[in-house]
Amino acid sequence: MSAGTIERAATPPPATGGPAPRVLVVDDEASMRDMLRIVLRRDGYEVLMADGARAAAAILEREAIDLLLSDIRMPDGSGVDVLRAAKQANADVVAFMMTAFASTETAVEAMRLGAVDYFTKPFNVDELRLKIRQHLETRRLKEENVVLKRALNASHEFSNIIGRSPAMLALFQLIETVARTNSTVLITGESGTGKEMAAKAIHINSLRRDRPFVALNCGAVPETLLESELFGHVRGAFTGADTNKKGLIEIADGGTIFLDEIGEMNPTMQVKLLRVLQERRYRRLGGTDEVQADIRVVAATHQDLPALVANGRFREDLYYRINVIPVQLPALRERREDIPLLAERFLHTFAKEMGKGIRSISSEAVRELSDYRWPGNVRELQNVIERAVALEQSPVVLPETLPPHVRQGRVVAPLAGTVTPGPGSAAFDALPDLGEGFDLEARGEEFYRHYLALALVRAGGVQVKAAEMLGMSFRSFRYYAKKYGLRGTGDDERSATS
Repeated sequence: MSAGTIERAATPPPATGGPAPRVLVVDDEASMRDMLRIVLRRDGYEVLMADGARAAAAILEREAIDLLLSDIRMPDGSGVDVLRAAKQANADVVAFMMTAFASTETAVEAMRLGAVDYFTKPFNVDELRLKIRQHLETRRLKEENVVLKRALNASHEFSNIIGRSPAMLALFQLIETVARTNSTVLITGESGTGKEMAAKAIHINSLRRDRPFVALNCGAVPETLLESELFGHVRGAFTGADTNKKGLIEIADGGTIFLDEIGEMNPTMQVKLLRVLQERRYRRLGGTDEVQADIRVVAATHQDLPALVANGRFREDLYYRINVIPVQLPALRERREDIPLLAERFLHTFAKEMGKGIRSISSEAVRELSDYRWPGNVRELQNVIERAVALEQSPVVLPETLPPHVRQGRVVAPLAGTVTPGPGSAAFDALPDLGEGFDLEARGEEFYRHYLALALVRAGGVQVKAAEMLGMSFRSFRYYAKKYGLRGTGDDERSATS
């Protein structure tokens, strides 16, 4: 065989079924190539052969291989270069190196580049055959695991909603069933449970999926503008209305309109929305012409609508019109099995956005996340993971990077929806002046720095002791101390590692 030629051996189908693994044998000795060809063909492999580094490079440019069996020292090049080219073409290729000149340095380089083993000639052929089978089987199992993991992850996700708990699997089935109808849907659940995502999932899986999905937060639009926003207006309808304007119902024509926080809608708008649902017609603000409303309405609220009806704050007839198909979203504390899954998804999203090489969350941090009650639900979990990714300095999110209230299992009372302290109360009097120029973030930093400095003084400047006083890890304390320019004694580094 002349240098640079390629010989391909025909191969019987492997006994295990499926495509035969492809092996590239690279050696300048014809007798070695012939021996390996016979052995490998007998074991059911498809064999490609090259008599040197250049011939091997030519094969690798146009052929996919599963396993490389290459000599290290050849007249026209190094087997290490062949290995490098094979790994560049397929990072998962299994590679064995052969040499008649045992060289630890070369072998170490080959292993560093990804070779799984090397053999010194002459070698035991049966041992080679066994190792080839073992490594190809290991690679096959890894590939199957990747496929199974992707399939498993896919089964945990429905239209971007993630969950594997019984509650979420039941929700996926309900949304899929509901989506096929044109009925009005009322989504209820605590704040942060993902009501808009559920509404989008209903739209995406409906016959209206190719038409617009339009969302309106009824509590975020002033009452005076809500009618114009929803129904549109004609020129001259009010001061400043210089042109006709389409409303969101018209923009959503043929699609879905999502009315979030519908419990915040004022009584006048409730009457007008009721007419849309009953007659599928409406008038633009200031207009006289009737406009057809070809829309599906999906409403949502975190409030107790029956209680609002009982109090006269929400129309009973409208409630029954929007509550044709109720969809209740579970709180995150009711589906704790989903917390690790959600946390991992948020981790990868934020790590990519921030360009950080954080790969996972430690098991202890996952446990603490799972034990916390999550009053803010998925939205709060998302914020906590974003904060952790921003602060974490290692490749793994550690417990000490989580907010203290999450680690201690305490629920921080939200500002909204709680009783506001009145004048004369201790809490009210303790509030700082909230006048012009007040900076909450800066005040928070000042508060944090104050207690770190105080702990340092009481600990005699020893950072390890100061961290213990504050219930922090030494690593977290050191991070914030450096951030705020606080210095302790020189003994803290040694005592932390001793």
